[in-house]
Amino acid sequence: MSNLLSLTTFIPLLGAAILALFLRGDDAAAQSNAKWVAFATTAFTFIVSLFILAGFDRSAIGFQMVEEREWIGGLTYKMGVDGISLVLVLLTTFIMPLVIGACWGVTNRVKEYMIAFLILETLMLGVFMALDLVLFYLFFEGQLIPMFLIIGIWGGKERIYAAFKFFLYTFLGSVLMLVAMMAIWVTTGTTDIAHLYMVSGMTPDQIAVYAAEIGRSAEEVARYQIASDPVNVLGLTIPGGLQTLFWLAFFASFAVKLPMWPVHTWLPDAHVQAPTAGSVVLASILLKMGGYGFVRFSLPMFPIASELIGPFMLWLGAIAIVYTSLVALVQENMKKLIAYSSVAHMGYVTIGVFAANQQGLDGAVFQMLSHGFVSGALFLIVGVIYDRIHTLDIDAYGGLVNRMPVYALVYMFFTMANLGLPGTSGFVGEFLTLVAVFKANTWVAFVAATGVILSASYALWLYRRIVLGDLIKESLRAITDMSRREKLIFAPLVAMTLLLGVWPSLAIDLISTTTTQLVSQVDSATSMAAAAGQMALN
Repeated sequence: MSNLLSLTTFIPLLGAAILALFLRGDDAAAQSNAKWVAFATTAFTFIVSLFILAGFDRSAIGFQMVEEREWIGGLTYKMGVDGISLVLVLLTTFIMPLVIGACWGVTNRVKEYMIAFLILETLMLGVFMALDLVLFYLFFEGQLIPMFLIIGIWGGKERIYAAFKFFLYTFLGSVLMLVAMMAIWVTTGTTDIAHLYMVSGMTPDQIAVYAAEIGRSAEEVARYQIASDPVNVLGLTIPGGLQTLFWLAFFASFAVKLPMWPVHTWLPDAHVQAPTAGSVVLASILLKMGGYGFVRFSLPMFPIASELIGPFMLWLGAIAIVYTSLVALVQENMKKLIAYSSVAHMGYVTIGVFAANQQGLDGAVFQMLSHGFVSGALFLIVGVIYDRIHTLDIDAYGGLVNRMPVYALVYMFFTMANLGLPGTSGFVGEFLTLVAVFKANTWVAFVAATGVILSASYALWLYRRIVLGDLIKESLRAITDMSRREKLIFAPLVAMTLLLGVWPSLAIDLISTTTTQLVSQVDSATSMAAAAGQMALN
């Protein structure tokens, strides 16, 4: 049990190795075996991840179940979880068996398809559990490769264009982050995320206590605080100094991954061309890495820079909510509409994080969790009818309620969750973030709140055109309702969306201890900086 985090992370990789080494042939039996091995592997990973939840102390501050070993060149292999990373780990392990279940109709290179998803799961779990900058970067960048292949090999007609656009946007954004990580190593002498995370808001006395706890000198630990004194770059004075420079470098990666307006344009193309399972993983998990990065790195490690740039980020998030909602209203492709909806909903994550208060951070993390269930379900809903009609054109549908009543009911439920109906998880995250932003900036809150109206507009408009009305198109007269397998895939998503909607404390209790500590650190760091600035003026 001391290696529970590593075990959970690498079980999917073991399943991929079993498929690669022992499964032969491409006949129907081999394809079925590949799917069952992948499903069993992801289901077992989910079960093992529940032991992490069972052993997690909700009242404890800091990272838990930490695993640390010497690695290469003075670097360490270090894994650990806190409340924020735990909920995202559980989201990942929960979604992946459903993703494999959605792959049952695939017949092209099935073994390779399953291997790609299993490798992807290991890399995604590593992102949320890594406590070393270099280890985090390897996991963070590594997941681009299987996702690139999933889009490029099993995607639609324009899959090559979409795959390269996805790869180049996300990879180029991360290059600056890598440079910043190397600079942090040179500046502070550590790549340990836990140390950089903990020390950012500490006073000298607190640093001395923490140094004694971890067996280092106070002088060494004091270096972990990244300097915020103004610096001159090319004749320009940069407020916030190194913190601002590092913040901008990390921002380049996380903004693309989230994605934020205006660097969001890769996402609609990737979603449209990706197979259904790829779209689900992209929406449910991969987008969360941007929000997770802001919470794990930007706020705690660079609190002064976050305070300086925070108002700008609030407006970027609000603009993203409104702009992408308006763009969604004019789409004629189902996946594109839901993709723009995802960008809008992740805008709530942005404004929640940079409101930098307790409700905002709780709401942002909860919104990421809720969006993982709801958005993933919406892409699965598109996949149900795409598998039958093989078109994403909205005009090709209409009146499906006459032939698919169960489908219409499930679709209506997730449409309501997507627009934030009370009683569903979608309401909780949006409500918390809007309340938090109202405390930080009333005008940003007002602009962002219009997104609630716009989301109802495009979501209900799409539902009406797809499901309601008379069934007049001949191509739809023989369409069949959801199969037993499809119902089983949606059942846990419905359950979690309802459960978190009526019992949000189930997740917030896991999150709040970590977010309380984070808010305290940021407030402490900004207070010390303000006091130092006042002393300098005097």
